[in-house]
Amino acid sequence: MPPAYSIIIPAYNEAAELPATLASIRAAMASCDLAGECIVVDNNSDDDTAAVARQQGADLVLHEPINQIARARNAGTAQSRGRYLIFIDADTRIQPQLLVEALRRLEDTPCVGGGSVIQFEGEVSAIGRFGIGIWERVSKLTRVAAGSFLFCRRDAFDAVGGYDESLYASEEVRFSRQIKKWGKAHGLTFTILDHAPAQTSARKLQWYSDAQILGWVALMMLMPLAVRSRKLCSFWYKRPEQV
Repeated sequence: MPPAYSIIIPAYNEAAELPATLASIRAAMASCDLAGECIVVDNNSDDDTAAVARQQGADLVLHEPINQIARARNAGTAQSRGRYLIFIDADTRIQPQLLVEALRRLEDTPCVGGGSVIQFEGEVSAIGRFGIGIWERVSKLTRVAAGSFLFCRRDAFDAVGGYDESLYASEEVRFSRQIKKWGKAHGLTFTILDHAPAQTSARKLQWYSDAQILGWVALMMLMPLAVRSRKLCSFWYKRPEQV
């Protein structure tokens, strides 16, 4: 019998983050009544991401040679078997209550999918606190999910064609809007859960200065087409020493 849900984790050079992420996912899965599977997509890493994923108990580890988040998520989905899809970033830790509630919404209510509010782990700068606060308000108001944690029905995913592989950033925003639109047409809601926030790494706030982060944000706002350029989206794809 196939699993009810599939957790899909895109991972590029995430050997250091995966142990904590997969430990939190195993604990969350153990709290669920439904059977699930956990898939890690090694997105052409040059560290031990794939080996660590296997050592830490991923049910399936795939290799996606083109380094792009949307493509990695789609590749994982193509090999998954669940009727529900849960996308979690490799640097994001979840509480059991979050996974349980997401699956309950999908299983027991007219829900097409949704996301979660996000919190940074550890101490963060003022700009980090401001940014995450703004995002929480925008996410709840517009019902758009962060890529750190996003869940949906497989039939909805298939209907909208998955994540847009022409985008190197903000692919989860477009995907959320498409899923929400499809759900509305079928009498289904898209929701942002806020009772057990996903905990995501604040490492980029340490890697880059406030000025650099604000510069990238301004670029995305002033040049929407920038998300179609891998070079202009280097904030999401390169470590500081590579920039």
